[in-house]
Amino acid sequence: MKARAVLLAMLLIGAAGSAAAADGYPQRQVKIIVPFPAGAGPDNVARLVAQHLQDAWGQTVLVENRAGALGSIAAQEVARSAPDGYTLIMGTNTTHASNVSMLANLSYDPVKDFAPIIRTTTTAMVLLVNPNFAAKDLPQFLDYAKKHPNLTAGYGSGASQISIAQLQSRGGLSLVAVSYRGVPLAMNDVIGGVVDLTFGDFSVAIPQMQGGTLRGIGVTSATRNELTPGLPALAEAMPGFNATIWYGLFAPAGTPADVVNKIHADCEKFLNMPATKEKLANVGVLVAPMRPNEFATFVKSEVERWGAEAKAAGIEAK
Repeated sequence: MKARAVLLAMLLIGAAGSAAAADGYPQRQVKIIVPFPAGAGPDNVARLVAQHLQDAWGQTVLVENRAGALGSIAAQEVARSAPDGYTLIMGTNTTHASNVSMLANLSYDPVKDFAPIIRTTTTAMVLLVNPNFAAKDLPQFLDYAKKHPNLTAGYGSGASQISIAQLQSRGGLSLVAVSYRGVPLAMNDVIGGVVDLTFGDFSVAIPQMQGGTLRGIGVTSATRNELTPGLPALAEAMPGFNATIWYGLFAPAGTPADVVNKIHADCEKFLNMPATKEKLANVGVLVAPMRPNEFATFVKSEVERWGAEAKAAGIEAK
C-alpha cells in the first residue's frame, strides 16, 4: 500500500509539473528550424506559422534556415536539442520519411527521436523547364527527352530526387541527376540555363511560372492539383507517378505532452482560419492539419511509402 501511495504521488507530481510547464510556456524565445533554404516551401509555411505564434504568445518565434544533406543536418540538431518546446523543426516528407531510404547511416530516427506536433500542409511539385526549352507540354517533353538522352536534372530534396528517378523509370528517360543544397538553388540554375529541368515545390514554382521565368510541364500528385488545374498530372502519361509532399512541426522526443498539445492547438486554430487557408493557397500549399497521435501514425506509414518509392526507383542510400 505504501509503495502504491508513493507511486501515485510521483504520478501526480509529474502530471502537475507537465501542466505547469504548459501553463507557463513559452517564457522565452522559441526557435523553429527550417531544414531547407529561405524561400523554399517549408520556409514559407514556417514563417507564417511563426508570426502567428509570436503574436499569440507575446514571445519571439525565430525561424532559422539550416540547409544541407537533404535536411538531415537540421533534423539531427533538433533531435539532440533539449525536449522543452523551445527548439522545433518544420519537418517534411524528406527529413521525416524519405531520408531513411536516401541516406546511409542516418544520424537520427524520424519516428523515435521526435514528438510530432501537427502536420500543417500538403502540396506537390511541378516539373519545370526554362521558357526557351524546346518542349511546351508534357507529350512534347517526353518525346524530346527520349530523343535527347542525358538531360541534366537538378534536385534539392528527397522528393525531387525520387521524382527524377520516377521520370527515368516510369517515363523511360535517361537523365543526369545533379544535387543541390535546396530546391530554389536548382530552380535558379534552370532559369540560368545551367541545368535542363528540376522539380519545384508549388510555393516556389507557381510565382516563377506566373512571372514567365519557368515553364511548368506537369505536377507530381497522382491527379491534377486544384491550385494548378491547367497542368496535367505526370501520372496521366506515366501511370503510377506520385510524389505528394507534406510539411509539419516536430519537437524533440520527450517534450512534455501538454507543451506539444498547446503548440498544436495554437497552430491548428491559425491553420483553420479562412484567411490563413487563402494565404497558404497563394504560396502553393493546402491546409491539412493532423493531431499529434494521428501525425505520429502518418509519419510511420510515410517512412514505409517513401522507402517503397525509393526502391522502385532504384535509388540506393548514399
